[in-house]
Amino acid sequence: MKFLYRFIAVLLVFLALTAYALLSEPSGIPVLNYHQINDKDENALTVSSSQFAAQMDYLKKEGYHTITADELADALEKGTALPEKPVLITFDDGYVDNYTVAYPILKERGMHGIIFLISDYVGRYPNYLTWPQIKEMQENNIEFGSHTLSHAVLTELQSEEEIENQLKNSKLAIEWHLGRPVNFLAYPCGYITDSIQSMVKNNGYRAAFTVDLGRTHTGDNMYELHRVPIFGGNTHTLFRFKARLRVPRLAAFLENCQNKLAKNGFVSLANLFPTI
Repeated sequence: MKFLYRFIAVLLVFLALTAYALLSEPSGIPVLNYHQINDKDENALTVSSSQFAAQMDYLKKEGYHTITADELADALEKGTALPEKPVLITFDDGYVDNYTVAYPILKERGMHGIIFLISDYVGRYPNYLTWPQIKEMQENNIEFGSHTLSHAVLTELQSEEEIENQLKNSKLAIEWHLGRPVNFLAYPCGYITDSIQSMVKNNGYRAAFTVDLGRTHTGDNMYELHRVPIFGGNTHTLFRFKARLRVPRLAAFLENCQNKLAKNGFVSLANLFPTI
């Protein structure tokens, strides 16, 4: 009986929060965050090709317009006008399926995107992009940013020199290969400090992205921009995509509640808490 009462209480809280989120979710600009797009790796980081195509079709149907990272930065910093219902599509790590699977889907629909490269992995490991693939995509609406040299978690490095090496030399390597400036960074695992943000800025990056769930807004810290992760769950359904796109504040709240409950030993209650 006690379990039933807990379930009812959680359900009522969920319904109340859903109603609140639907009424109060800020406009902002969604920055979608993907990793792998393929039909063989069934894990939290991978969205299937059919599901990714369905998500892109949904964006088109609902009148969303994909923008570039520079257009996002111009809007946030200068108030530059954006198309109706703007959305930025990002990919972390630079997996080869971004070229073989995601890129054709985006190209067919005339959509933009940006891929954050682990520069030392390019052309070195079979599961990652090559420079010829990257150069082809660059000519067809795909931008590239840095995800550091080796995906080092910056907060775990022992010295500022190591952090500087990851930030500076990844940027230089990508710029050298592509002949264009690299203005944007995605933090590996999203972990940052104020000093790391300052180093990112001092190395010439215009903005940097976390994996914190939320939309971006004018006035946000340009070196701590939120995204909407389309990963992390056991399933990647169109319903989950729509929910995270429309009400990221609610999704973030529910995830935080579940994590805190589990961390404090309330595992059974945490499992009852709905997430999207």
